[in-house]
Amino acid sequence: MCSFSLFAQDYFPSNSGVIAKNSNYTAFTNATIYVSPSEVISNGTLLIRKGKVVNVGKSVSIPDNTTVVDLDGKTIYPSFIDLYTTFGVKKPKRSGNGPRYGPSRSGYYWNDHVMPEQDVMASFEYDQKAASEMHKLGFGVVNTHMPDGIVRGTGALIALNNDADNSLRVVDGEVSQHFSFSKSVRSRQSYPSSIMGSMALLRQMYNDANWYAAGNVDTRDLSLEALNENTGLLQIFEANSRANVMRADKVGDESNVQYTILAGGDEYERINDIKSTNATLILPINFQLAYDVENPFLANSLSLSDMRSWNQEPHNPRLLAENGVPFVLTTHGLKSKKSFKSNLMKAIESGLSKEKALEALTVLPASLLGKSNLLGTLKSGSYANFLITDGDIFDKKTKLYENWVQGTPHVIENMSTTNIDGDYSFKLSGKDYTLSVKNSTSKPSATLESGTTNFTTKMSYANDWVNLTFKTADSTSKEYIRIAASAASGNSLNGKAIMPNGNTTSFYAAKKSSEQTKKDSNGKKDKSLSEPYMSPITYPNIAYGFEDKPKSETLLFKNATVWTNEDAGVLKNIDVLVKDGKISEIGKDLSGRNAKVIDATGKHITAGIIDEHSHIGAASINEGGQNSSAEVTIEDVIDDEDIDLYRNLAGGVTSIQILHGSANPIGGRSAIIKLKWGESADNLVYNNSPKFIKFALGENVKQSRSTSNMRFPKSRMGVEQVFIDYFTRAKAYDEKKKSGQPYREDTEMEVLAEILNGERFISCHSYVQSEINMLMKVAEKFDFRINTFTHILEGYKVADKMKEHGVGGSTFSDWWAYKYEVNDAIPYNAAIMHKVGVVTAINSDDAEMSRRLNQEAAKAIKYGGVSEEDALKMVTLNPAKLLHLDDRVGSIKEGKDADIVLWSNHPLSIYAKAEKTIIEGVTYFDIDRDKQMREAIKKEKSALINLMLQDKNKGLKTQPVKKKEKELLHCDSMD
Repeated sequence: MCSFSLFAQDYFPSNSGVIAKNSNYTAFTNATIYVSPSEVISNGTLLIRKGKVVNVGKSVSIPDNTTVVDLDGKTIYPSFIDLYTTFGVKKPKRSGNGPRYGPSRSGYYWNDHVMPEQDVMASFEYDQKAASEMHKLGFGVVNTHMPDGIVRGTGALIALNNDADNSLRVVDGEVSQHFSFSKSVRSRQSYPSSIMGSMALLRQMYNDANWYAAGNVDTRDLSLEALNENTGLLQIFEANSRANVMRADKVGDESNVQYTILAGGDEYERINDIKSTNATLILPINFQLAYDVENPFLANSLSLSDMRSWNQEPHNPRLLAENGVPFVLTTHGLKSKKSFKSNLMKAIESGLSKEKALEALTVLPASLLGKSNLLGTLKSGSYANFLITDGDIFDKKTKLYENWVQGTPHVIENMSTTNIDGDYSFKLSGKDYTLSVKNSTSKPSATLESGTTNFTTKMSYANDWVNLTFKTADSTSKEYIRIAASAASGNSLNGKAIMPNGNTTSFYAAKKSSEQTKKDSNGKKDKSLSEPYMSPITYPNIAYGFEDKPKSETLLFKNATVWTNEDAGVLKNIDVLVKDGKISEIGKDLSGRNAKVIDATGKHITAGIIDEHSHIGAASINEGGQNSSAEVTIEDVIDDEDIDLYRNLAGGVTSIQILHGSANPIGGRSAIIKLKWGESADNLVYNNSPKFIKFALGENVKQSRSTSNMRFPKSRMGVEQVFIDYFTRAKAYDEKKKSGQPYREDTEMEVLAEILNGERFISCHSYVQSEINMLMKVAEKFDFRINTFTHILEGYKVADKMKEHGVGGSTFSDWWAYKYEVNDAIPYNAAIMHKVGVVTAINSDDAEMSRRLNQEAAKAIKYGGVSEEDALKMVTLNPAKLLHLDDRVGSIKEGKDADIVLWSNHPLSIYAKAEKTIIEGVTYFDIDRDKQMREAIKKEKSALINLMLQDKNKGLKTQPVKKKEKELLHCDSMD
């Protein structure tokens, strides 16, 4: 923990010899001065002394002992601030191999990845080379931190003053506290192994910090002490994506912390959700390169999502600004820092205003840091951190001459030479010429043309004089025209031309205005300078998304065959009226005012299919870092852009339970969602959702296929002991809580106590009869019941015991032989459990199978003679019962949610297609729209491919097309 004063070295002796300090004033006169983005002074004066601004204005009194620098024609800006760097910090090295299940430290928090006590200054080393690179981009101050861990400790504010030592450079040694979802590479502690685990760890950490701060702990915890001490600092969270921005904000809201969040550049996809966080974003501008799409085969393999990302990312800053989302800009994430300016120019070309860009680099980061009196502006008393340019800093051709930091100049380009870059027009011997000059202050070069003729040209430039030599176009001999001209005015070239015959004539070339330069030979604006094309943003922003979210409609289906799943059974030639998101009426000859009438003659209507066991629509599945992860929840990691949600809608699926995986005996809490394609993650979750948790038995939890696992349990006996141990602890926790005694809030114990109190239901991954029996006995010992055994391929062996216990079974139709413990699986399993009286469902556990669950249900007719109606209930009403949602969904009944499917044929037939899939009266899948979208996607991809080809033809860098395989998550998928 450290803090430095700007001029701390003034009070200490030096053994380095005589130090000559300039205590005089320096005045920069006749400049255009941006005091702040909104305050600009023309022909102004900036007066500085001892590293600070003394005065600024049009009429500034200049003391006698002042060095005066005339900046006529030049512009001064406050230098930039980067809030998110690792400047001067070496990347930590990974520690060893193999998992560790306990902490490696004593006296600190129980999890090694929580290190708020970490002080970046302990490992900081100033890097002059990196500082010089940042100078060229306009940066004068950076905030740096150690990029390692979930809680990373404090960051320090460093002035990029190459001529000072750290006592001067360190503006503030403790200015921020840093967080992420990523573990420390220096620790092998296995927990957490997922984003949902990181979120749970952060929540528990904040609970523990409050408990500790209240004086409830006798022993010291240096981590929690540091965390509490750092609460007054700027809290910065590295998210790196839109989805993680929302996740970080969710943790912050629950813990009363407002994070400043490092974004991912894709926030434009859900701009209103981002705005609702009230967070200031640290915005990277590491825009993607166009893909090399010259090979048509490779081009067609690109997803529309990847193409859109390339096209839309440069618009992100503009869209955030237009929607009032505050942000600062950072160099973070750039493979080469040199691309910062070109990417910033791209953002400005895409509509970001220059004033907003300047705010995001100066006054706003200064405000967030609490340093508005010192940084971000050139007001009196602020640091003398400023840039000297030859014009608009956000113009591609503008030269940055000097970057002053704490009153110390860092020269980027020689300012004594006038910048004459630009296009000039002149006449010579009756011909019109255009001269283009580039890099005049460094390595000058020129091109010359007349009409369609280009001339070989040599140029030199020194002391404001230009010398040009070019060969005459119509000469086969060595005949040249030589020109010597003064460039002192900066806007013209004035001198003499020596013709091939030796005659001398006057020469004058006028510099073209920027508007003239932008016009092509036909007098029209260059098409490349028009507003960049931007693909439409859809919900979700991938293929098959909606440009406008669909709304609930009043729908009247006429003359359908309706599978009610109620006592009425299957009704023929029946009408169904959907109104206000509910099933309003069922009967013959119905009419509905303003209803959209759909002819369902020859077609079938069923309740929407419900998948009790799914892993689609989630960013991670397992938190296997310890043998119980009851504290995590799948609701934290819902992926609202998973294309499998749309594909499931195309198969008639309307609801799913996204279950935690089977990495540990006590897994995480589930998410029960409706497949409302286009809605954000939180809006997919059922209102007043029943509470569920995933348990698991067998090979996966004892990690039979792992060669390096050291985690308990290693046997089926050990699995039983895990359950007994945790429920014993949960019971004691709950009793203490109910007694009114002070207690440390523990999310894991809270969840397990909900099970004991009948407030949360267990869906348990299971295979063999011995373990199924075991878990029922454990539950009965603690006086609760298991809700569902999922998979349960040996359920037919214990169906009578299941019936007695009151547990349901959700199984595969005919999966077996994929590992040893399913050797006894039979396709009659579902039928046998059903006939014994067990509520039986058929699930998928697979993104592909879930698209044809109607056909999986039909197998129960072949294997076991289940009736058609009962078979359909196995993927509709029965899973609704198992999920305690049968009062809302699962059958066609007046008053229930209008979650229905219109099928082209018998719903259990392999020929049946879901023509419309409707959730609460909203049509989320329509087979006709799907056909139209396929054509629209082809056209949009073609347009984007053409734009990418244009980039390559302009000579811009491209990236190769890389084939991406979508990972299909299952129970044993590891995060």
